[in-house]
Amino acid sequence: MTTALLAQEQARVTNWPGYIGWTVGLLLVIGLVYWLMRQGWNWRRTLQSGIPPLPAVPERAGRTVLETSGRYHGTTTAGNWLDRVVAHGLGTRSRADLTLGEDGLLVQRPGDVDFWIPAEHLTGARTDSGIAGKVVPSGILVVTWTHEGTALDSGFRADHPDEHTAWVEAIARLAAPRTTTKKTEEAAS
Repeated sequence: MTTALLAQEQARVTNWPGYIGWTVGLLLVIGLVYWLMRQGWNWRRTLQSGIPPLPAVPERAGRTVLETSGRYHGTTTAGNWLDRVVAHGLGTRSRADLTLGEDGLLVQRPGDVDFWIPAEHLTGARTDSGIAGKVVPSGILVVTWTHEGTALDSGFRADHPDEHTAWVEAIARLAAPRTTTKKTEEAAS
């Protein structure tokens, strides 16, 4: 009797066709989810194809005000932290070296597309808890800027987050003369 029970127990443990079937089914579901996510990304890129090319990246950002290294988390439309912009490589998370100069913000991304935000396009900066679906409780530096009339937010996390306050203040000083001039021009019209 014990031999029959042992054989029955071994049959349940070594049900290889059942295990292989479940594994293949799970891999197919994972592949389908990945394919759907990729299609969504491509669809978003197609919708944003009307965004004009970014300004050319200069070799230097003018006299350097601040420099740091960290992580670039993505760009969204301003005020909508889940509406990721994927056009022109702005949607890819990567390492980044930031250089704020008198002429603008230079974002150098090893292994990815570098980009340049001219000083006249900077409108401000703040610290926030998240951007582009990425939430960091200790904070992200969010730089607000405009490109061809579209307001954008770009999120960065410095290797030393205590630097974020200095960046917010420096970008505010750089953007202040331009926003003040723009408000004065709008009031005069």
